[in-house]
Amino acid sequence: MSHNLERNSLGIVGRPALLLVDMINGFTSSRCPLGTDCPEVVAANARLLAAFRARGLPVVFTTVVYHRDDQAKVFRARIPALNCLTPDSEWVQVDPALQPIAGELLVEKQWASSFYGTELDAELKAMNVDTLIVTGLTTSGCVRATVVDGLQHDYVVIVAEEAVGDRNAEAHAANLFDMHAKYADVVKVDDVLHQLP
Repeated sequence: MSHNLERNSLGIVGRPALLLVDMINGFTSSRCPLGTDCPEVVAANARLLAAFRARGLPVVFTTVVYHRDDQAKVFRARIPALNCLTPDSEWVQVDPALQPIAGELLVEKQWASSFYGTELDAELKAMNVDTLIVTGLTTSGCVRATVVDGLQHDYVVIVAEEAVGDRNAEAHAANLFDMHAKYADVVKVDDVLHQLP
């Protein structure tokens, strides 16, 4: 017997921010061992970025950068390819199609969640953000970790479906299902655009 929990779709509440999780060359290019070519995900992010900029709404990017050997050492021991994400590498740079402009925040992180060990929550609170529109890579990894932590920091979280991606289609679908059931509204990019204040 299946029990479906009742859940409420909250939609955009108050002031939304766009959070582009790890839309960096290391993840958007198959030339990097961590990455996969995903032009459709990049294009969906570009649409959202243009809409947020046109309305003067907050935009935040994240990247993964390791400055020292002792940062996230267990994570890196599990996934040695992460060691290419050094400050001077092209892989930590935001994808050329989505370059931050003046006034947009770029948060450096070392773990999966954009909140863990970063100033993201304080920065969002300073911008009076209530709702996070989360995009980026990968659905089953850093996106999911960020979505769960976003909820745990009391933000309304919305995942823009076509603007997230994963190299594994089954993991992508399963994580979208889980996030929508528990932590966030998973909605189409067009629906996000229609709801923007």
